[in-house]
Amino acid sequence: MYHQPVLKHRRTLLERAEKFTSDIYFTDCNLRGRLYGDTCSLDSLSSFLSPKRITFSEAVKHTFQPYTVGDSFGPTWWTCWFRVSLKVPDSWRGKEVHLRWESDGEGMVWKDGEPVQGLTKEGEKTSYILTECLQDNKPQSVTFYVELACNGLFGAGLGSMIAAPDPNKKFSVQKAELVVFNRDVRELLTDFEMLVDIVKLLGEGEQRGFQALFTANEMVNLCDPANPSTFAAARSLAQKFFKQRNGESQHIVHAMGHCHIDSAWLWPYEESIRKCGRSWVTVIRLMEKNPDFIFTCSQAQQFHWVKEWYPGLYSQIQRFVQKGRFIPVGGTWVEMDGNLPSGESMVRQFLEGQNFFKAEFGNYCKEFWLPDTFGYSAQLPQLMQGSGITRFLTQKLSWNLVNTFPHNTFFWEGIDGSQVLTHFPPGNSYEMKGKVEDLVNTLKNNKDKGRANHSAALFGFGDGGGGPTQLMLDRLERVADTDGLPKVRMSSPDDLFTALEGDSGLLCTWTGELFLELHNGTYTTQAKIKLGNRQCEALLHDVEVASCLALCHNKAFSYPAAKLQEIWRLLLLNQFHDVLPGSCTEMVVDDALEYYKEVQSTGTRLLQEACGALISGGQEGACPAVLNTLAWERTEVIQLEEDTVPPKLALARVPSVGLAVVQESAKPSCPVTVTTQADCTVLMENGILRAVLDQKGCLVSLSLVNTNREAIADGCLGNQFVVFDDVPLYWDAWDVMDYHLQTRRPVVEVMKPAAVTSSGGLRGSVCFSLRVSGKSTITQEVILDADCPYLKFSTQVEWAESHKFLKVEFPVRVRSPDATYEIQFGHLQRPTHRNTSWDWARFEVWGHRWADLSEHGFGVAVLNDCKYGYSCFQNTLTLSLLRAPKAPDLHADMGSHRFTYALMPHMGCFQDASVIQCAYNLNHPLRLVPNASNLQLLSAFSVSADGVILETIKQAEFQKNALVVRLYESHGGSTSVTLSTPLPLREAWHCDLLERPDPKHRADITASGISLHFSPFQIRSLLLILE
Repeated sequence: MYHQPVLKHRRTLLERAEKFTSDIYFTDCNLRGRLYGDTCSLDSLSSFLSPKRITFSEAVKHTFQPYTVGDSFGPTWWTCWFRVSLKVPDSWRGKEVHLRWESDGEGMVWKDGEPVQGLTKEGEKTSYILTECLQDNKPQSVTFYVELACNGLFGAGLGSMIAAPDPNKKFSVQKAELVVFNRDVRELLTDFEMLVDIVKLLGEGEQRGFQALFTANEMVNLCDPANPSTFAAARSLAQKFFKQRNGESQHIVHAMGHCHIDSAWLWPYEESIRKCGRSWVTVIRLMEKNPDFIFTCSQAQQFHWVKEWYPGLYSQIQRFVQKGRFIPVGGTWVEMDGNLPSGESMVRQFLEGQNFFKAEFGNYCKEFWLPDTFGYSAQLPQLMQGSGITRFLTQKLSWNLVNTFPHNTFFWEGIDGSQVLTHFPPGNSYEMKGKVEDLVNTLKNNKDKGRANHSAALFGFGDGGGGPTQLMLDRLERVADTDGLPKVRMSSPDDLFTALEGDSGLLCTWTGELFLELHNGTYTTQAKIKLGNRQCEALLHDVEVASCLALCHNKAFSYPAAKLQEIWRLLLLNQFHDVLPGSCTEMVVDDALEYYKEVQSTGTRLLQEACGALISGGQEGACPAVLNTLAWERTEVIQLEEDTVPPKLALARVPSVGLAVVQESAKPSCPVTVTTQADCTVLMENGILRAVLDQKGCLVSLSLVNTNREAIADGCLGNQFVVFDDVPLYWDAWDVMDYHLQTRRPVVEVMKPAAVTSSGGLRGSVCFSLRVSGKSTITQEVILDADCPYLKFSTQVEWAESHKFLKVEFPVRVRSPDATYEIQFGHLQRPTHRNTSWDWARFEVWGHRWADLSEHGFGVAVLNDCKYGYSCFQNTLTLSLLRAPKAPDLHADMGSHRFTYALMPHMGCFQDASVIQCAYNLNHPLRLVPNASNLQLLSAFSVSADGVILETIKQAEFQKNALVVRLYESHGGSTSVTLSTPLPLREAWHCDLLERPDPKHRADITASGISLHFSPFQIRSLLLILE
């Protein structure tokens, strides 16, 4: 066909192609306006509202009332069920027929009692295909149901996505009709879209972009939207362009379908279950139509939900898993937070996740998958290795606010030296759409050009679910090997990492934590969730230890494995990366706190049963016993009875992992004294520490008695509460910005001045109250116990602030360029200066039970029982206590809070001063066991050196007559120790974190115990077979 040669005007040609496919302009005559043909109303549409999420079988029993399109229903979090009856016109034979459904809620189509497809406008799923070609023998009349959740893909935020949900929002169905879908128009629109995007993304400097431009323009010339017979010629031009191949050296993009579903975030846990159903059933439909489509899916908890709620769908998923197309990844129970869970919690994430995937699908996961977590502990590489995983994928560090992370593909080395091959998809997203922009960014952003020629591209709507669409697959199919773009291969994680491993010789190594320079407010937000997590972790530890002791000493005792797994899984669920960090709605917080109550209720009962089994057989009496679940002897002051005034106290001495009767007559080496001095300050002493408090409760002085070494910096006050303005740029519950430090305001208004409440003996205490504002107060009891090397601060805060941050400061007489923070199974150092941008970006950091600032020969540690946020600048150790964000929970952290922290000055290094053990003691109080007269002293395990911590004692997963014990080197040095136990052992084996014994590594049992060697921060697990 002859036509005038085109003018060389890029803009007009580009806009011509855009307008030809626009859904806004010229739809009366352009191609987009021909996407749908004839329409037909539904025979009937009826509905009913349910305040609860109910099953399909329950729903169909209800009475449905006629519904008119456009009518509103709700409110938020309710469910509207629709019964849809339709008849396809006879005249539509041979045509593709869809139900076109548009709503602001999330929908799921049910047919013949099974879910068949999700319908979510935000996820670009507004059509349910009734038939791809209507035939005479197909039924013309159909009835099915649509379950519509009264929430959007991202909840129902009032005014913005992350705002607190609008509880009264109304929803509607804007469109519900039968349509003829013109597939040939859809294919041609996709061709145009990809060509136009190539023009835009490659720009004016690339010849290939102009080739795409002239191809698209010529297609417009050939294509008459009103005459479908012209479409083939236009498509032929597009196919000719797309089939022009790349060279051999071109970068390869491994495209994988993905659907990141937050197990809870801006919606509750129960809604996530339905999000999984809606998203995954749609994936199955796509797999049925696209034989090369591969989908990756993480979180064993979500598979478990689908198995329980949608067994038919789960069976379909299992079939595609066996075909290698629906691929479980990650190996954990949920995509947990990467900073705050304890080391043992992280082990259980892998143990529960990997065992679930092995049992359900026959394989362990090879890759750890954590794309959306707010930082990554430096102990994760060792935990991965111990769980059978050598590969890691994430992308969250692309969110760094200050520094650009220098790698995309590299080896990540943990604090023990373990390494895992790590990949950050260069497109910096886990929810790409298969667009040209995604591919160009993947190539352009790759920071390891020349080192790694393979990258992942995860495509599909995410966070709120949704997943891939047919359009995304069509886009990627067109540019699988197109000159000017990277090659695209529908792939799997195993294929990607195998390719990376095959050419890894030039890859760099990153050692230490992967610190996210953003979202560091999540170390503190939702303090009650943090408290629940720490308390439940400690309780489950103690239940397992006590149950193992009972198992070994009472043949009638049955280890509560099933109940323990049930409450462990609840705790692990609450460690999801938007729950434990506190970046969730109030409804999720309420659910999480209820789960903690369930863990605590069940765990306390199990602990009582185990302790009862331990003392059974002895004579009952009035003397209580004390259980010590930690692997060192402890001498501590305990309270014998609750709610007695004054409290009835005793000094308990308990052996390592053991039980002892309380000797109420036991005396300390030096009693505590508390006196008010002439200047109204209060002096507290116990022979180890000497503390002086002013009327505001601040520490004027804290010194070690034996050396008279002062801990508080000259002219400064310790235990100084400070408040900061806390207004981030956007992510309210997530972020605290560096500029908040410029708004520091000490809390100085005294409500009740410091006064002695216990003058000494076994315990001395001082109480005072401060006013933070007209709405908030602090009441604190400063406690010094006999024979205790740290000063405790038992704190109650009534908190009713808005965008304020409460911290407590300890300026100490120590100079060091680094402070040390406890992490999972170890510790690491972070700078106390701000030399570089990498240093000052860590103005707020995370840690677990302790942080320490030491110089040679002396140091000071802060211990705590439920806090995770810290900072240390120069010589001031600061513990973060409470925040007050207003989104996505309008009432975050409002109310009453109780917590304890402690200050521990020490000579020498923190390792030799037993800071680590003291932090354990604070978090694992001795447990009273009543009525235990004549009980023989019991000590089940001990370790010959302080540097190795016996962390866990539990029954083995797959052997009832076996225990698993887990130990780790805590000081950061190589050492050899002996693990001693009086328990009758038949044999002992080294095993991994999944409790799989190493047949080549038997542990020798001698008269003195089991000899073990540890490298720095090494974790060792032993399988102990009982006689």
